[in-house]
Amino acid sequence: LRAGRRRRSADTGFVLSDHVDWPSLLSAVEATGAERVLVTHGYSAEVARYLRGKGLQAGELKTAWEGEPHAESAGVEV
Repeated sequence: LRAGRRRRSADTGFVLSDHVDWPSLLSAVEATGAERVLVTHGYSAEVARYLRGKGLQAGELKTAWEGEPHAESAGVEV
């Protein structure tokens, strides 16, 4: 994560699992203090939309492990 963080001029980079319940996932996102969140799989469009509604810069980050063929990119530049 450090190399990617340097390339993107991000303060911190880390991974959160979506294999937790919704309140815990949202609590973890809030606890980070992140202003920008990228979602990689699962219900990524729905999670990103919810986080944008909460005032965060949120979008989907397409990966080789994409599991939702109907998911659309939110246009967040990485």
